[in-house]
Amino acid sequence: MDGVNIQQLIQLSQQMQSRMSEMQEKLERETMTAASGGGMVEVTVDGQGNIKGVSIDPSAVDPQEVEMLEDLIVAAASAAQQRAKDRMESEMRQAAGGLPLPGLGNFLGRP
Repeated sequence: MDGVNIQQLIQLSQQMQSRMSEMQEKLERETMTAASGGGMVEVTVDGQGNIKGVSIDPSAVDPQEVEMLEDLIVAAASAAQQRAKDRMESEMRQAAGGLPLPGLGNFLGRP
């Protein structure tokens, strides 16, 4: 292994693991919110995309429009989860110190 220092590789790997753990802990504490229906429905997720809360404007609660309300909730949840995925991807790239991370999209649930 000409020019490769195994000790340095191990040390870099340990630093990367440490940064990734810190990043995951940071993301668990962060929240992102997205709204739909002009703000009638808001969904809050943590940095990993787990739904933490839903807020529904009382004017959106119409027994004749339950299907619309369901669609608004799904739209807001999807947008909030996408924000969390984007934030996680950004944090992971930063934690990697600019190193290319092949397959990162697959790891984050993207094609």
